[in-house]
Amino acid sequence: MTYRAGWIHFTNVAPILDSLVLPPGVTAITGVPTEMNAALLSGQVDIANISAVEFIRHADVLEALPDFSVAVLGPVYSVNLFHTRPLEQVRRVALTSQSAMSVALLEVLLRERGLTPTLERAEGEAQVLLSRPHEDGGFDGVLRIGDSALREWYGVVGPLTPQTTMTSLPHTARGITVTDLAEEWFRLTGHPFTFAVWAYRKAAPPPAALVQAMREARRDGLGHLAAVAARHAQKLGLPERVVQHYLWNFRYHLEAPDRLGLHEFAAKAVPGHAPLTFGPRPG
Repeated sequence: MTYRAGWIHFTNVAPILDSLVLPPGVTAITGVPTEMNAALLSGQVDIANISAVEFIRHADVLEALPDFSVAVLGPVYSVNLFHTRPLEQVRRVALTSQSAMSVALLEVLLRERGLTPTLERAEGEAQVLLSRPHEDGGFDGVLRIGDSALREWYGVVGPLTPQTTMTSLPHTARGITVTDLAEEWFRLTGHPFTFAVWAYRKAAPPPAALVQAMREARRDGLGHLAAVAARHAQKLGLPERVVQHYLWNFRYHLEAPDRLGLHEFAAKAVPGHAPLTFGPRPG
């Protein structure tokens, strides 16, 4: 019987997926986070690197691999709120439909600050949506995720020079402030933020050969990170320095600090959720 995987193939998982060779009997499809979340829950796929919030919401039927994550301690660079007013004065925010995770994190962060802007679904580049007059459907805040958010972040705060680093780039430029949601989470809690886990339906655990292939691919990708970054920098139209820093910033192993942040987010975002369960650790 075929085992079906659903991959969200953003650049942030390139060190795992780029060199992954599926073992016999395993097939894969790709899609954006909301598509793969739905595919996993409907049984269209058996395993997916899904949004952590969907894992939490459906912890009664899902389990996660014990040593795979997409997490960061501090800024993530690709989950950003672009806004033209101070955060406390933002009144209308455009939300992407591609990611339930980023929306849930934004809601938690706003609630913790006591802020209640209007949140509306709208797609488009941040600078375009922010440039529209309010009476013509404009916004003073835009939530963007993934590769497009990374490009747009660099378009606002860049460019890098030989004397500057990613961490020294400003948060405000060209009349736009970029609030990195993972950085805000760290300021709030002091913990890493886990954006995604590799989850599967409890009734359909992954074959050992697939998990081993994923671990070998991750080892290969992290061992050749400069080459991975160079490939994806070309696709994204970004400097290699930007993409390499972006990738080495991630935590891919769901270690104890990442689980701590995951459990804290679960308590804040989905009170009363079912217990989070993880498969057996290797060895």
